[in-house]
Amino acid sequence: MSGSLWVVGTGFRIAGQVTEEALSAIRHADKLFHLVQDVVTHHWLEQLNPSAESLADSYVEGRPRAETYAEMVERLLAPVRAGRRVCAAFYGHPGVFVTPAHEAIRRARREGFEAEMLPGISAEDCLIADLGFDPGATGCQSFEATDFLVRHRRFDPASALVLWQIGAIGVSDFRPGTYWNPRGVGILARALAATYGAAHEVVVYEASPYPIAGPSIHRCPLADLPGAPISLGSTLYVPPLPSRPADEALRAELTGGSSTP
Repeated sequence: MSGSLWVVGTGFRIAGQVTEEALSAIRHADKLFHLVQDVVTHHWLEQLNPSAESLADSYVEGRPRAETYAEMVERLLAPVRAGRRVCAAFYGHPGVFVTPAHEAIRRARREGFEAEMLPGISAEDCLIADLGFDPGATGCQSFEATDFLVRHRRFDPASALVLWQIGAIGVSDFRPGTYWNPRGVGILARALAATYGAAHEVVVYEASPYPIAGPSIHRCPLADLPGAPISLGSTLYVPPLPSRPADEALRAELTGGSSTP
C-alpha cells in the first residue's frame, strides 16, 4: 500500500519551534491537514504547502468531542487510503492531548499503511523554560484536570504538579468562548487547598505563540484561583511542598556505605 501518514508538531511559537524533520514532512505531503491555534501559523502552513486544510471546522458547538475526533480521524485517513502521502500538523506536541493523532496512527497501521509521529515542543516544555523549574529536582506529576478530580488521582505534594485544561473542567462537548467552566476551577481550588492549604501559591500559565510576546504567567494563592485569568489554553503549575527527609539508611545501602554526597 502506497499511502502514508505523518503526524507532526509545530510547537507553540510560529515557525521557530518546528523541527527540520517536521518541516520536510509538511512540505512534501500530497495533502496537509492542520489544527493550530492562530491565524498566522495557519497562513504560514498554507505557504509551505498549498494543499493545507484546517481540521478546525470539525468542531461544532454542542457536539461531543469524541464525535469530533472520530470525524478528524476519517478525514486524515481518507486520502491515505487513496494512496496519498498525508501530513497532519498539530500545534505543540502532536501526541499530547491530541486524541485523533494517536487514533489515526493506530488505524493506519492496522490497515497496513506506514504511519509515524514526529515530536514537537509541547506546552510542558515551554512551561519548564518560562517558569524555570527542573522536573528532575523533586519529580513532576502531570494530569488532565477533570481526570485528576473525578478519579481522585493520587499525587505527592512534595513533587511539582501540573494540571492541564483547567479552562474546560467537566466539559465533554465543544462550546463557544475561551473559558468553558469557571465553576470547575473553584472545585479544583477547593480540592487542592485540602492538601496544600488555601495560601499556597500556584501559577496559571499559558505559552505565547508569538516571538514578540511573552507567556502569560499569573501567580496567586489557591484561595484566589477562581478569580484568576483563565482560558482554554491555561495550565496550572502547583509548586511542591517541602521535601520529606531522606532515608539515610537506605541512601547508605544504595551507595555501598559510602558517605552522603
